[in-house]
Amino acid sequence: MTRLPPHFIPLRMDLNSLLAKKSHFLFGPRQTGKSFLIRHTLPKTRVYSLLEAEVFLALSQRPARLSEEIPKHEQTVVIDEIQRLPGLLNEVHRLIEERGVRFLLTGSSARKLRRGGVNLLGGRARVKNLHPFVFPELGAHFDLK
Repeated sequence: MTRLPPHFIPLRMDLNSLLAKKSHFLFGPRQTGKSFLIRHTLPKTRVYSLLEAEVFLALSQRPARLSEEIPKHEQTVVIDEIQRLPGLLNEVHRLIEERGVRFLLTGSSARKLRRGGVNLLGGRARVKNLHPFVFPELGAHFDLK
């Protein structure tokens, strides 16, 4: 497992448990720690960050590339910032149905996806929200001031 920084505060959300059963959308405001959480709790999972220009360009030109790059035995894949390329959800849908791949699809804007009228996977993925820290997570770090 990846070594955690000394200031790391564990969250109550367990991504491994979520992904053991079903694909998930993980939405939350910017800077709440979605990418950090993925890096530190799913270190061996394949991650496609759509903030990386090369990854974005390759998948936007040919979404089928996703299924070509994911080995048949791979069960879990992360696509970070999915709202940047909503058309990729059709390929995600196909991979869930045909191969049983479970996806963690992160983003800061569920509204942008809904407004675009894109494929929201029709019950094939649950929605979770990552909010800023809550009192039980902060514990001794909590300071009202």
